[in-house]
Amino acid sequence: MTPTAEPAQVNHRATYRKVLAEPRFRLLFSARAVSITADALRITTFSVLVFSATGSPLLSAVAFGIGFIPQLFGSLLLGSLADRLPPRALITGGYALTGATALLLALVRMPVAASLGVVALVALATPVFHGTSSRLVAQSLEGDAYVLGRSLNNIAGAGAQLFGLALGGTAVAALGPRRALVVSAVLYLGCALAIRIRLPRLQPGEFGGTPGSDGGDSGAVRASLQGAGLLLRGRTVRRLMLAQWLPVAFVAGAEGLIVAYAGERHFAPGWYAVLMGCLPVGMLVGDLLVGRLLRPPTRERLVVPLIALAGLPLIGFAAEPGVGVSSCLLLLSGLGYAYGLGLQRPFLDALPQDGQGQAFGLLGSGSMTLQGVGPVCLGSVAAGVGTGGAIALAGGAAVLTAGWILTWHPSTFPVPVPNSSTGSANGTEHYACSSPAQ
Repeated sequence: MTPTAEPAQVNHRATYRKVLAEPRFRLLFSARAVSITADALRITTFSVLVFSATGSPLLSAVAFGIGFIPQLFGSLLLGSLADRLPPRALITGGYALTGATALLLALVRMPVAASLGVVALVALATPVFHGTSSRLVAQSLEGDAYVLGRSLNNIAGAGAQLFGLALGGTAVAALGPRRALVVSAVLYLGCALAIRIRLPRLQPGEFGGTPGSDGGDSGAVRASLQGAGLLLRGRTVRRLMLAQWLPVAFVAGAEGLIVAYAGERHFAPGWYAVLMGCLPVGMLVGDLLVGRLLRPPTRERLVVPLIALAGLPLIGFAAEPGVGVSSCLLLLSGLGYAYGLGLQRPFLDALPQDGQGQAFGLLGSGSMTLQGVGPVCLGSVAAGVGTGGAIALAGGAAVLTAGWILTWHPSTFPVPVPNSSTGSANGTEHYACSSPAQ
């Protein structure tokens, strides 16, 4: 990866302390960590609830992933709202809506198809308030502080996910699935209350967004489709999105086969949970080391090696290793997830100023959708080559992605131009209109 900004700006290394000293980021960061805990609790508990009602492993798996796949469609149809509406109302409403959904699932005994439909419908709105939150973070943190802010979010996300999974198991065992869903609802509503009380009331123009027009919902849909088209037609943005989507999708697909792999290898009961925990632990350690110890140009140069690190250990599953070796391979693969830190600054620099909220929503929703599709595709492959072979193929695909990124010409990366309002920059590859929302 070739650094493109001026040396003094690129080499400046922020600290986690500086990042956490920013009040707005600290609020959004804390709410996100709690909401990820609630997500893990809600998703696993809802899956248990569906399985207990139907006895169907397929429907239980659908319940687990039903909140992921619709997000891409929501981003394409509604993503422009992240730049057009006041952020406090959007983020508060998003957490409140998710909390209300958890309460509805807990208190109302609906048919399984109806409950799945409710979760899928709410997932359409998720990219809007997530995109708004990500945009506020980008506006609140400058330069390398923004990259470390993303690093902190990754670290907290991994920890919150592990805690949420543990909390889900405990809550279901102690309270039952419906009361456990109430616990997740309380966490969501607490996030909504914190944002409503502590986040200043900002209009879109006050944080770089585009105020909503009088076009109503149809205008928002047209603007969202137009904005997504502009983002994806730009080669730099499209490549940087794919670089952030594909390796994670391949590794997530491999992760989805761990339970089956442990069963095929006849590992002792409970070892699958240890194996599944290795990836997020490796991710947490990798983000901490790369984010804290390396300077920005070094992170960007290490993108390709780190993607290769995420994939290469998985190829070792072709030999069908035992528990100890499998754990080590998954830990090493998790370390490679830190590659994303080297893409954060180029990605932010490449975005149009008035379309950042939609771009962040599209980035997150595309990643979530592919992480939902990946296990399904690799599960089909595993039927023919076995789970170890399918995991190895996923690792090989991640390595090929690293090779593809290595072929990029340096001129495809954006050249930052100082921006007084954000401290970041716009890329040399820009767009015909000033805002994707127009």
